[in-house]
Amino acid sequence: MQNLVDSTPRPLGAEMQVGPLGFGCWRLVAMAADEAQQRVECALEQGMNLIDTADVYGLDWGGQSFGEAEELLGRVLQQAPHLRSRMVLASKGGIIPGVPYDSANLQSACEDSLRRLQVEQLDLYQVHRPDLLNHPQETARLLENLRTSGKIREVGVSNHTPAQTAALAAYLGFPLVSQQPEYSALHLQPLFDGTFDQCMQYQHTVLAWSPLGGGRLADPSQLNAELAAALEQLAAREEVDIATLCLAFVLAHPSRPVALVGSTNVERIVQATRALTVQLNRADVYRIIQASMGAALP
Repeated sequence: MQNLVDSTPRPLGAEMQVGPLGFGCWRLVAMAADEAQQRVECALEQGMNLIDTADVYGLDWGGQSFGEAEELLGRVLQQAPHLRSRMVLASKGGIIPGVPYDSANLQSACEDSLRRLQVEQLDLYQVHRPDLLNHPQETARLLENLRTSGKIREVGVSNHTPAQTAALAAYLGFPLVSQQPEYSALHLQPLFDGTFDQCMQYQHTVLAWSPLGGGRLADPSQLNAELAAALEQLAAREEVDIATLCLAFVLAHPSRPVALVGSTNVERIVQATRALTVQLNRADVYRIIQASMGAALP
């Protein structure tokens, strides 16, 4: 049967390509710049050229402040400027703790991200979460200003419903290129809520965050018995660990997601690339889906 796991590069807009695995910087905090550089270089060496961060990263995983992850990556790029040309650099804005969402200030949010990252341009800028109190026409105007001024190359959305994405797209003078939903064998919502369908319709690149369910998928004791059994049996067949198999599951959807690897453990970053050698057919993928649901598809 046909192997569904797609290990080829993905287009991001008309001019960029990214690997099937990307490096997420949510946990890139609370370490020295040399340590952070080691992790970034390791990711790049494994073909994870999409480096994804956000202004709000820095308040978890031992971080102490808003913007800390961007500041740390900025110090890496300052001491190793040659790395910038090897990466597709993405960030996000629109979350302000305590508000919680503010898209009316995306202009200043993006400019602050550029300052922290110590770069002049972002390859991709995404609205992190939809601001329910900002009209999409105003959000679009700010994004167009950022793009026209050369501060960003491409625009995407994160954690948006298909309707929210469509509303923003209706006011933009250029196409969105990406959507960043949560997707894993534990979180199947994009399969059923229209997100993946919309991405395939408009050729949006899917950037799947938390592809290991926040680490839960690496621990069968945290899963229902049917899902644990399916993952363990398939992982044994493919001679990989369960985490690697679950990354391959994400790569098996026809929308061709990029699975964002969030580990800062160098060995695990390297291990993740074994997902590109896993073979999953339709029966395998549907088995995982139905086991996760705890019910048969109609």
